[in-house]
Amino acid sequence: MAKPSPLDDPQYAKFAWGRYWRLMRWMFGFTLIVTALALGAFYWQNGFVSVHFYIATAGAIIASLMLAASLMGLVFLSSGTGHDEAVEDAVDDEEPSG
Repeated sequence: MAKPSPLDDPQYAKFAWGRYWRLMRWMFGFTLIVTALALGAFYWQNGFVSVHFYIATAGAIIASLMLAASLMGLVFLSSGTGHDEAVEDAVDDEEPSG
């Protein structure tokens, strides 16, 4: 039987998810700064290419950085709250063959 997760406690879950969303807000601000610097560098080196180029580049930078930040944030949330230890691993219960 699986152990209870610390995230089952509503107050602890609220604290943990609040920390996660605070991290996401900081990462969104960082992402906007990196995007502005990258677009500024493109404009400084090449001049105005096309509005579609800048929109696509900004979208790609924002999407990739926010996806990476959200996935890493979820890893930190799961590990930091003890949720990982609450998961039952059926492989550990089996005897090694051979």
